[in-house]
Amino acid sequence: MALTVSEFERAYKEEVLQLFAESWQTASLDQQFAALASLVKRYSASDWSQTKQAVDHNNEKQIYYFSIEFLPGRMLATNLLNLGILTTVERAFKEMGLNFKRVLGMEVDPGLGNGGLGRLASSFLDAMASIGINGNGNGLRYQTGLFKQDFLNGYQVELPDDWLRNGYVWETRKIERAVVVRFGGEVNLLPSADGRLLAQYRHTENVLAVPYDIPQIGYRNGHVNTMRLWQAEPPAMGQPLTVAQREEISAISQSLYPDDSTEAGRRLRLRQEYFLVSAGLQSIVRHYRKTHQDFTQFAQTVAVHINDTHPAMAIPELMRLLLDEVRLDWDSAWAITVQVMSYTNHTLLQEALETWSIDLFAPLLPRIYQIIQEIDHRFRSAYHDADPALIDSIAPLGHNMVRMAYLAVWGSHAVNGVAALHTRLLEESVLSGWYQLVPERFSNQTNGITLRRWVQLANRPLAKLLDKTIGSDWRRSPLAIEALQPFADQPKFLHKLAAAKLKNKRSLAAYVKRTVGLSIATDAMFDVQIKRLHAYKRQLLHLLRIIDQYQTLKAGLAGGPKYVHIFAAKAAPGYYYAKEIIKAINATADLINHDPEVNQQLQVAFLPNYSVSLAERIIAAADVSEQISLAGKEASGTSNMKLMATGAVTLATMDGANIEIYDAVGAANMMTFGLSSEQVLQHQRNFDYSARDLFERDPRIHRIVSALIDGTIPGIEVEGQDIYQSLIQYNDEYFVLADLKAYLDAGARLDELYLRPEAWGKMVVANLAASGRFSSDLTVAGYARDIWHVTPENQVNRHEL
Repeated sequence: MALTVSEFERAYKEEVLQLFAESWQTASLDQQFAALASLVKRYSASDWSQTKQAVDHNNEKQIYYFSIEFLPGRMLATNLLNLGILTTVERAFKEMGLNFKRVLGMEVDPGLGNGGLGRLASSFLDAMASIGINGNGNGLRYQTGLFKQDFLNGYQVELPDDWLRNGYVWETRKIERAVVVRFGGEVNLLPSADGRLLAQYRHTENVLAVPYDIPQIGYRNGHVNTMRLWQAEPPAMGQPLTVAQREEISAISQSLYPDDSTEAGRRLRLRQEYFLVSAGLQSIVRHYRKTHQDFTQFAQTVAVHINDTHPAMAIPELMRLLLDEVRLDWDSAWAITVQVMSYTNHTLLQEALETWSIDLFAPLLPRIYQIIQEIDHRFRSAYHDADPALIDSIAPLGHNMVRMAYLAVWGSHAVNGVAALHTRLLEESVLSGWYQLVPERFSNQTNGITLRRWVQLANRPLAKLLDKTIGSDWRRSPLAIEALQPFADQPKFLHKLAAAKLKNKRSLAAYVKRTVGLSIATDAMFDVQIKRLHAYKRQLLHLLRIIDQYQTLKAGLAGGPKYVHIFAAKAAPGYYYAKEIIKAINATADLINHDPEVNQQLQVAFLPNYSVSLAERIIAAADVSEQISLAGKEASGTSNMKLMATGAVTLATMDGANIEIYDAVGAANMMTFGLSSEQVLQHQRNFDYSARDLFERDPRIHRIVSALIDGTIPGIEVEGQDIYQSLIQYNDEYFVLADLKAYLDAGARLDELYLRPEAWGKMVVANLAASGRFSSDLTVAGYARDIWHVTPENQVNRHEL
């Protein structure tokens, strides 16, 4: 949008006055932020309205992206950037004598997600708007996030994340578009006059689903989509509810990922998932009926995407709506459902494929269970000539369980993995039976990231350098950054690139000092591992390398660059082993950071409460990107893409999207190590891996691992013993010791390269120049072409990669 500094200043001062009856000169930081956000929302309102009107008027296809979590991060800077007025507003604030950065910092990080799944969902919403696809998010309006993380004596402490305490400026409550979601009760199928069965509901628990809409502003194109979040509330009318009943209803949208280790927790999570899909699909069907008399074109104007397995009940729920409310016959309803639905699987972990006990499922969702029974029956009948063992192993119902991932595959026309290796392993293992049956449904769509956020916003020094060096085309056309490659041989440019990185390091160092009181060296190599704390992601492997570095320095064998190891990660509240690893890392950090013999050469910082905003600080400053999961376990990863796109060199196993990064940058510009997924699988099949043998035969491994239990690291008597036993007695499930020597050797090679600034700079440039292909704009364009069958308004520059 076109806006001058003086025009904005006048509008902003008036906004402050109207909202708070305060002069802009006396307004608090909170008020300054609220006024700016309110003004930005107003600036986008016309485009938001016009986008919705155009979609309806032209009968355009809409994508509905169903996800149990979204992780948008702070939205003010993104919205200013996408509106094209970020620079204007910055100048205006400077002229008014206001601190723009402090105002941006007043925004809360929405507690709507936990990690990569939620961040990907939000990245896709941004991309859909930016390339001109009519895409809508559908999620839950969690009152509290997962938790705020703090450390007490090195242990993770979980505090409430009451992110909605002061409201959320970007949302608009739409009570007039609320729907009712029904749980429990009885459902009887009665013959109707037309010879079909009519579902009759009795004694149900009715929950009001109230939508809150949030604009998703496209990048400088006037296209504004919607993220719709649902809140559970007691219905206004009906039988009076007890306090306990009201609390049970509000719990549905109270918090992200309730503990499912208990029956009550599992029941709540199931209620959340059904509430999400029922509210969303009822809204979609109702909107469609406003402009259509029949449903023959439903699949041509509606696509529903299931982001991982949590929203898989969308399939039987759409069937319920088409059968019971639209009154279609089964075959017509099923044909429409399969055409409408598509499914992304994000995991290779069997436990994450999601199964529900029929004893829990059927009483809570009786009509949905009836429909799944019929889906299962018709599936088995359709393949009655196939191998009975195969069909039984992949049917939606089996072993007294409802198998949601299998239901999602059968009820969707397209199924995709999120990295080339992940998709292949899905086809060969986790979903191999389905791949045998319907191979045409499977494809790969490698994940992508919002480069606008991670480079244009979070790494302003790099963005300015890119503009001066290759122009600004890269801001709109991701692959234009390939023009940077020739500058790898220009020492003057490499010096400027290093200076931009140093500026980011100093900014992060100031944050670390404020947050944890640690003064870190900015002339050190910043070695970063930021992701959810899970055994398969192998933060433990990283810890063992730090112990080795510490032992080497204590032995007087100095050498290599200075190191600052930076961790940020949350462990699930009930994941005891992951929390033990956090304690071990913090105890090791405390040991190293307070040891004057080593702390001038080696430091460790574990930053609490990992979030999108914290990631923005860390990623821009990173030199080394630790992507060290056990090969065959990480579906894709996206921190790997973010880090390489901001000038970090990847240290990685050949897992997930690391393989595509390797293909993009070449062996000379990335440091790989470790077992392949095939080797891991072979060891698992042959039962021939012995961690104890490695421990006893290799003196270096023996010395490193023994540090966990010999008193080297104070304060981890219990945790160190447990971790030691997991490696030696329980044979190291994630092959940490199998990869340790190769990991240490790869790290040593990386050290040698870092000490040669020109060689390091060339690697950084190679990574930057290849990063454009990992833009989520390109990823979403692939979904649009291959899965949703829509054409973006703005063609994305995607040549053959």
